[in-house]
Amino acid sequence: MKYPTRLSDAVHILAFIALYPDCDLTSNKLAESIQTNPAYVRQLMSALRKGGLLVSVKGHPRPALAREPEKITLLDVYRALEGNKPLLHQDIHTNPACGVGVNIQLVLRDFYLDIQKTAEQRMQEITLKDVLEQYHMKLEGMPLQRL
Repeated sequence: MKYPTRLSDAVHILAFIALYPDCDLTSNKLAESIQTNPAYVRQLMSALRKGGLLVSVKGHPRPALAREPEKITLLDVYRALEGNKPLLHQDIHTNPACGVGVNIQLVLRDFYLDIQKTAEQRMQEITLKDVLEQYHMKLEGMPLQRL
């Protein structure tokens, strides 16, 4: 099973744009960094634009952040991509005639709602600025590569 990577890919795009604000960043260039296809990058960028996190003009390879990195949270990015979809999903195809099948889903729903609330609170605390600062710490003083 392939795990969803839309959130990490979208944060990757925003970080790349923040790190290289004066460079031409085509969807091809961004796709190369993520190791995906340009159509997928354009899809993510469209969602980020609609979510008010990114500004870009079609045909001009200079996307920009719509807000300062400290004003973009992981929850903002998640909402731009997924709306109000929950992080965890229950199996809704269990046997309704089975006591375990019905009741385990009710129990899990309560736990999943708690996990959702906790995750959203934490995602609201983590900003793109935090991501960029950790990125620079991981480089351990290595000079930033230029495109």
